[in-house]
Amino acid sequence: MIKYDLRCEHDHGFEGWFGSSVDYDDQAAAGLLVCPECGSQQIEKAIMAPAVRRSDKTAAIAAAIRTEIANNCDDVGDSFTEEARAMFYGDAPSRGIYGQATPQQAKDMAEEGIPALPLPNILDPKRAKGKLN
Repeated sequence: MIKYDLRCEHDHGFEGWFGSSVDYDDQAAAGLLVCPECGSQQIEKAIMAPAVRRSDKTAAIAAAIRTEIANNCDDVGDSFTEEARAMFYGDAPSRGIYGQATPQQAKDMAEEGIPALPLPNILDPKRAKGKLN
């Protein structure tokens, strides 16, 4: 996993975690990167020093993230966009969820202002490629 420091056109800084630099490029090209502060989709990587980590430490971090999400969030699978919309519009109680969304579904949610972030596929490595968690 790669952590990038990101900045929007209004100079708001935030972090993004990606499975690879290609994942970042694909999400940026699809307009899926959104500033959590202002909603801008004009996002660029900020200048940063590379961090080299040992693979066993990275695996432990990924396992901790997996455990945290599994213990505190509901896997709604392919119903992610419907569930997120229902919570955003007050039709369902708010709770932590994760699941899958196509790039187009994620872009549509961003355009509606629904606060959702793409995550690397760390929960189930067997899930189909081309979908976002």
